[in-house]
Amino acid sequence: MLLDRAERAATVLSRLGVGAGDRVAVHLPLVPESVIVTLACGQLDAIRTTLPVQLTAPQLAERIQDSDARVLVTADAAFWEGSVRPVKPVLDRALHHATCREVTAPVLVVSRCARPVGWKPGRDHWWHDELEQV
Repeated sequence: MLLDRAERAATVLSRLGVGAGDRVAVHLPLVPESVIVTLACGQLDAIRTTLPVQLTAPQLAERIQDSDARVLVTADAAFWEGSVRPVKPVLDRALHHATCREVTAPVLVVSRCARPVGWKPGRDHWWHDELEQV
């Protein structure tokens, strides 16, 4: 099942323009999709770049800018220390930060907590929807 999802994820990443040597920035908590993205990057000879979920929006903006990622992968939210904390909203704030204004990479969003999140049509894509289309 894991390898099947990794293959599907590799197809999705490829459709989003990821090829050998390209970077995929992963802003996920410790979830299965993090491993799946890693395996998918391996299949494409792409480079996985980790963006820790603990970073503040300015710190994240700097890392995103430095990563030169072709695609960003994040989660709507995550469970930490018994509470639900936002993940994608922090990424959205980082992408609005002055240093990231030219970043136009697609964002794949993993649904972890079924919470409403801000959405930018054309940029944001649900992970599960994209994998189902493969």
